[in-house]
Amino acid sequence: MTELTHYLNGAHVKGTSGRFADVMNPATGEVQAKVPLASAAELAQAVDYAAAAQPGWAAVNPQRRARVMMKFVDLLNRDMDKLAEALSREHGKTLPDAAGDVQRGLEVVEYCIGAPQMLKGEYTDSAGPGIDMYSMRQPLGVTAGITPFNFPAMIPMWMFAPAIACGNAFILKPSERDPSVPLMLAELMEEAGLPKGILQVVNGDKEAVDAILDHPVIQSIGFVGSTPIAEYIYGRGCSNGKRVQCFGGAKNHMIIMPDADMDQAADALIGAGYGAAGERCMAISVAVPVGDETADRLIEKLVPRIEKLKVGPYTAGNDVDYGPVVTKAAKENILRLVQSGVDQGAKLVVDGRNFSLQGYEDGYFVGAHLFDHVTKDMDIYKTEIFGPVLSTVRAQTYEEALSLAMDHEYGNGTAIFTRDGDAARDFANRINIGMVGINVPIPVPLAYHTFGGWKKSVFGDLNQHGPDAFKFYTRTKTVTARWPSGIKEGGEFSIPVME
Repeated sequence: MTELTHYLNGAHVKGTSGRFADVMNPATGEVQAKVPLASAAELAQAVDYAAAAQPGWAAVNPQRRARVMMKFVDLLNRDMDKLAEALSREHGKTLPDAAGDVQRGLEVVEYCIGAPQMLKGEYTDSAGPGIDMYSMRQPLGVTAGITPFNFPAMIPMWMFAPAIACGNAFILKPSERDPSVPLMLAELMEEAGLPKGILQVVNGDKEAVDAILDHPVIQSIGFVGSTPIAEYIYGRGCSNGKRVQCFGGAKNHMIIMPDADMDQAADALIGAGYGAAGERCMAISVAVPVGDETADRLIEKLVPRIEKLKVGPYTAGNDVDYGPVVTKAAKENILRLVQSGVDQGAKLVVDGRNFSLQGYEDGYFVGAHLFDHVTKDMDIYKTEIFGPVLSTVRAQTYEEALSLAMDHEYGNGTAIFTRDGDAARDFANRINIGMVGINVPIPVPLAYHTFGGWKKSVFGDLNQHGPDAFKFYTRTKTVTARWPSGIKEGGEFSIPVME
């Protein structure tokens, strides 16, 4: 049995709390490792290391900090296969999907190579008689991030790369379900030239989270996870005077207009709804065809595609469409919600409840499900299922389809499929959701734009990555300087004496 560690001050350190969590193989249901769960004292030790190292790192000029990011990108590319395999082994997603997880984090690191440009201040010459004004963007100090199981490479890099490029130290508390890749990333950052103590990984559960929220030295906290936990972290962190950004749940709608290319729309829904077993905050979980004829054509296209999906472990090859969900509890919750949809009157067009994979009967595999005639009062519509379940809500008009997405409490992402530029433009302008796709099913912005939803999908006023990241991880200091006027009249050659 492998016993994992924390990563503190440049070294793997065994846990001392005496508490551990099992790291499962979701394909087999077997325990494959144990991860230590940190105490508040262990978290405090990590903060002490970070606080001691951070001033020296902040004094390194931005160009040299960027060179560490450049080297880190090289190392990520070198170890891409190794990272993807470790990620798949603990999370369960396919190898191509795991490599994509690493790649989308890598792209944010590439953006952070531009830190010297992003950290430039402003200058006003002669703001007054002999007075100049200038602003500086300076690091916060010790920062922290609490990241989810579903993107154990990407989301940590979305947080620690800009934080460190800005001159901060960073403490990462990854999910205890798949902690190996975050530990590997910390090693690679130090191989890239990062000083010890600047990036530390503290594994843990709620005790470690609360220690982060309450520690007076930690200046900012990033979080991605469910909305109830996001609300908790945001409230407690802000009450302790910290800068906090929290990203919560989602229920992403895709509107399909009557003029849409139905094959294109169906293919998009298959990838966006069932990829990664639906365990994505940007997954499309609600299809909204406009008109019954559109709905009938869509269902007709979807059913054979769903029935052909290949579900299996990542070791079964790159043609596997999706793997298991992360835990037995997650599987049970998905099946409970599916049953609630049946009980509440939705039509289960594709029923994956009895799915079983030979040789992996103890794994956490969930068959693909497709519902039709879902209504907005049903639990499967209101709740984020986080599984391979697609609900179809029929709308009779464009305005009804628009209102479904606008009235839902979550506002992470949405999409519209249409050939009508006027409808697409109206949708993009009016929708009250943070990320919008037009004939794009999962509209995750590239690294140089920002990622973030609206409504109960986000708590805080700045998004992840892009320019907002450099604002979140720095403070602005404005200096007003006045110098005595006059020209010196030459050098002094005698020894100065006190008069």
